Amino acid sequence: MAGRWIEQWEPEDETFWREKGERIAKRNLLFSVLSEHIGFSIWSLWSVMVLFMGPQYGVDPAGKFFLIATATFVGALIRIPYTFAVARFGGRNWTVFSALLLLLPAGFAFAVMEPGTSYTTFVLVAALTGVGGGNFASSMTNINAFFPLRKKGWALGLNAGGGNIGVPVVQLVGLLVIGTAGAMHPRIVLGVYLPLIVVAAVCAALFMDNLAPVKNDTGAAREAVKARHTWIMAFLYIGTFGSFIGYSFAFGLVLQTQFGRTPLQAASLTFVGPLLGSLIRPIGGSLADRHGGARITLWTFAAMAAATGVVIYASVVESLAVFLVGFIGLFVLSGLGNGSTYKMIPAIFLAQGHRKGLAGEAAEAYGRRLSGASMGLIGAVGALGGLGINLAFRQSFQTAGTGTGAFVAFLAFYAACIVVTWAVYLRRPTAVPETAEGAEDQETRPGYAKV
Repeated sequence: MAGRWIEQWEPEDETFWREKGERIAKRNLLFSVLSEHIGFSIWSLWSVMVLFMGPQYGVDPAGKFFLIATATFVGALIRIPYTFAVARFGGRNWTVFSALLLLLPAGFAFAVMEPGTSYTTFVLVAALTGVGGGNFASSMTNINAFFPLRKKGWALGLNAGGGNIGVPVVQLVGLLVIGTAGAMHPRIVLGVYLPLIVVAAVCAALFMDNLAPVKNDTGAAREAVKARHTWIMAFLYIGTFGSFIGYSFAFGLVLQTQFGRTPLQAASLTFVGPLLGSLIRPIGGSLADRHGGARITLWTFAAMAAATGVVIYASVVESLAVFLVGFIGLFVLSGLGNGSTYKMIPAIFLAQGHRKGLAGEAAEAYGRRLSGASMGLIGAVGALGGLGINLAFRQSFQTAGTGTGAFVAFLAFYAACIVVTWAVYLRRPTAVPETAEGAEDQETRPGYAKV
């Protein structure tokens, strides 16, 4: 897979970007979105498969929550090696390979999805779908290298949003199958995705490029691990992406377990929240480009806390209508926050370059090194938030028969995210000014919300 290698890539050079770079970057973005989209669909496959698992499967609600938690956990962990694979093998080459790898979980699920299969087998196959979660990390690292800083919020938001839409799309496919063929035919869903996986791999092979200047930098990886902002942003990303993926996986099962919805009724509602959250992610990145990621992130967490309060109230009074309003609001807001938090990462590390006395291309190169190295780790830790959400639901339903306790815990976490965002990135300009000029007068500037 020698592929097509681009030896010189200078996206911050406006002439290069205008004459050549933008066209190439947008083409790679398009087919990166396609592959990541299919990856997200496979990763979230068990949020759909559990809707097909009636009493004849012998799996209780707690067992179903554990299946989707297993997929979430593996998908989170695998993001770390996927981050470094782009520089090692090339963005195009790795996209082809990682897309074809999705045939394994889809194929095995096709083989075992029937009553009588052991629960252990279901857990192992659910774990395999985690490879779809890794596609996000490699895709974001790859696209981050293609675009200049001024375009990263939009590009990363579009790339991630297009990938995130894979969650509601597979849920829509599940709805169509349940609505037409019935809940006894889960293999039809898998039959739809097997050829789509091949299409995504072929398109990546034909239309994407490898960037030769992108190299794995073990020094940058070590520095990113030691950087406090890597872990602060990972914590905030738990609140945004962790919420999105955790709620996406659990929504249909919560509707079935807490509100007694049938598989068809649950499937007809499950896709709405993830769809809206995915569509709004690029808007979150765009708003962050204009108004500052920290400011957008802060208000997003405040609104998520309010929406969680609505969900807690609806859960206590057992109002499905109010519950849906609050829960879908959480999806929309988490999608908005996904875009704004990821925009913050390259800006923060560019600013750290300025604080080290670097300027111009040297500061930009430092920012690219550290942001690229940190994104996989931040994405992996953030995805673990989805594991936490599903385990919290599992425990809440096991002990109280309702999800109210889990939502109270989520509310407390969003409150912590509000405090951290304000204290670190908005309270006073002592940590991460966005520009060299900001570094010069950071003691007198009234904050740095443009981060």
